[in-house]
Amino acid sequence: MGDWRTDPTFAMCRALVDGADPAAFAGGPFDVRAVAAAIRPETSNRAVLDDLPWGNFPHGEEARDAVRQLLTADGTAHNSMAVLIGMCADDSRAAAALAVPFLIRIATDPHHPHRADALGGLAAPARARHFGTASRDELLLHRSGPLHDVLDDYGVEVTGYPAGWSVAAARAAITAGISVLLPLLNESDPAMRISASYALATAADPGRTVRSAFATRFAKEQDPLASAALVLATAETTRAHPRRPDTARIGKLWQNRAQPSEVRLAAAIGWLCLTDEPAPDALQATVRALATEERARAMDVLPWMTAAGCGEPGLLRCVRRMLHPEEPEPYDDPWAPLA
Repeated sequence: MGDWRTDPTFAMCRALVDGADPAAFAGGPFDVRAVAAAIRPETSNRAVLDDLPWGNFPHGEEARDAVRQLLTADGTAHNSMAVLIGMCADDSRAAAALAVPFLIRIATDPHHPHRADALGGLAAPARARHFGTASRDELLLHRSGPLHDVLDDYGVEVTGYPAGWSVAAARAAITAGISVLLPLLNESDPAMRISASYALATAADPGRTVRSAFATRFAKEQDPLASAALVLATAETTRAHPRRPDTARIGKLWQNRAQPSEVRLAAAIGWLCLTDEPAPDALQATVRALATEERARAMDVLPWMTAAGCGEPGLLRCVRRMLHPEEPEPYDDPWAPLA
């Protein structure tokens, strides 16, 4: 990616760096929230794609070309999803957020050859600064801030674009697509069910539509890892829309010996994120007994754990950061043995 300061498509970012008020751009063609809100997954086709002002957003032309390639559904499109995910990894989400309605359409097309890739990546712009996040305070947290404040909890992206605007646009698009995304919780492939849970966890859910669907699927889910994904997704949604009965239900799961170990561990992590109560001795004993390295590596198929890991199994990093926050990070410990 080139230097954004010399890229003519970064007009808004340069203006913000020069001291412009973000409110002056809110609701206009440089506000990805406003542009994305006009798109619906069911109408997101090539014509709509080409009509959008991709050039108003950092790396917009690259994102448009990646989406166009995905829509063609040919064999060379597989790597196009990596382009969009790479933008998010590089902390440049605005154009990727604009792609979300198109990704939803691809993911929900049962005949599209790249639907699994699209579903697996469409929630990437809906989460910011979550790589390596494993503490009780931050894991599963949907940060938010004043509508027009560029210095909200999300701050700015590497390009200078308001990160909170990108995240809000992506989440709004996923929320608009709830009705077509929910059936994916019943896909035959557990990996698809996990990805659907991860995406839907970012949707707004004040009426508990999504959480009810998670509970319905959990009641009949047979795959332990897909069940664990539903628990983490429920906890993430509940953190955004707190409700005591949901927190209590997750609290009961880690104590239920009839549940698979993966579910109990996910519930322990979820409960710790939903409360500020000290971890009970029973929870700590459960985690010590169940959180083996082998199981932690198996649970890395869950995208929450993949993101939390930072070079170690995500579950083990969550356990250390949540139950033993006083311990130094392995790479901060001068006495740690070299790999």
